[in-house]
This record gives sequence, C-alpha cells and structure tokens, in this order.
Amino acid sequence: MQAKTRRAKSTHEMKTLKTSRSAPLTIYHNPKCSKSREVLALLRERGVEPVVVEYLKSPLTSAQLSLLLQMLGIKPHALLRTKEDEYREFNLSPASPEAEIINILAAHPVLMERPVVVVGKRAVIGRPPGKVLELLSPPAKLRRKS
Repeated sequence: MQAKTRRAKSTHEMKTLKTSRSAPLTIYHNPKCSKSREVLALLRERGVEPVVVEYLKSPLTSAQLSLLLQMLGIKPHALLRTKEDEYREFNLSPASPEAEIINILAAHPVLMERPVVVVGKRAVIGRPPGKVLELLSPPAKLRRKS
C-alpha cells in the first residue's frame, strides 16, 4: 500500500507544515496587552497556532521562571516591567537579588514583560513583535551553509 503524502500548495502552507513538525510554540500572553495581541496575530498569520498561556491566570512558578530566564539568556531584572506600580512597591532595582526578583515575579505575574514566546529550548521577548520570527527558523548553528 502506498503512503499518501500531502503536498504544500503555497509558500504559506509550506511554512505552516515546516513549523508544525518542530517543537510546539508557546506564548505567555496577556490579552489586554497590544504587543501581546500583535505577536499572537503575527504567529497566526504565519500559520503557527501556538499554545497560549495566559500567565496572569496561570502564573509561572519560581522554577519555571528560572528555566525561562535561562532560555531567554537574561538576568531576572530584564524580565521586569519597571513602570508597574508593583515595581516601586517592592523597591526593585537592577541591584535587587535575583532570587528575590524571581520570587516576586512568581507571586506578581503582572510584573513580567510580555509577550514571551518559547519554542524548544529557545525563547524571546516579543518586543518588538517581529523578534518572535527568530524562533520560526532553526538556530544559526543548525542552518546549512549555502
């Protein structure tokens, strides 16, 4: 019996098929945030249907935040929204201890910069929104030289 194969009909569909074979893409999303909505729309325009985590309703644990920070390759302070009232209430600053920032982020997810998009072991903060497109292609070290 011959296996049925599906052929892509357009470039857009080919991108969708390639993305669907890779690791699932997750967006830590706040539907009230315009940048978060823009990133979600951009992904969907590219044929990617991400796993959507509304992190204000389902906050990340300290352990999950630590892992996310490793994937982002940033220090905890860089994940903070410094203009939120809670930032001042907790007297946070770049000099604040990393563990303290992570624990505060876990307890007060409104302080987390958004959106954050993760695929595999890679992650980016979607500011500007186009930055998430980096995740739709393989990491530079895995790309073939032409």
